Amino acid sequence: MSAVLELTGFVLTLGGWVVIGATLKNSYWKVSTVHGSVITSSSLYENLWHSCAEDSIGISNCRAFDTLLALPAYIQACRALMITSLILGMCGTLLTLLGLKCTQLGSNSENAKSKIAMLGGMVFILAGLSSMVAISWYAERITAQFFDSFYGGTKYELGYALYLGWAGSLLSILGGIFLTCSACKEKHRDYKYAATRQGKDARIYIKQSETVTSAKDYV
Repeated sequence: MSAVLELTGFVLTLGGWVVIGATLKNSYWKVSTVHGSVITSSSLYENLWHSCAEDSIGISNCRAFDTLLALPAYIQACRALMITSLILGMCGTLLTLLGLKCTQLGSNSENAKSKIAMLGGMVFILAGLSSMVAISWYAERITAQFFDSFYGGTKYELGYALYLGWAGSLLSILGGIFLTCSACKEKHRDYKYAATRQGKDARIYIKQSETVTSAKDYV
């Protein structure tokens, strides 16, 4: 059962990592709203790297952000968190591959593999939390500007890339929890087996001692 839980966790985390990578590349993190706007023939959309404009016939023109230092602090922080999430996801994938019981990579010890799989699960949880914080922070800024009546710039709505990122973060966190639980379950089974084995050996020793004592009394 723990092997099934472990394999399920790995599939979820791997899928979450891929979705988070697709989110970072996606251009539709925020889309200009038509609410209260007079001009609806064109739309604006942005992500962490560039801003684009699309006209009514579907032709887009994108402009990359010129300099890092001129960007708002929250965009710089979101960039760092998303890249950190991808790096952690890559490390978690390598660790989990080494810790899977169905692979011959790394150590052949079941206890060592369980520890490596648990470490991989924790790394994936951190990766999911990192991307979750970045996406939620970005979404909070969009909603704050949208409902601010004194904000004079272009107002945006949440793009579908944010929902994609939330889904990827949840998959990564859930898969990491599965991996950690499977490793804990395997470790608990090993401890229980060791305790049972120790108790059985103790009973055998006591029985042998009683047999020797009985033999001495008979003599």
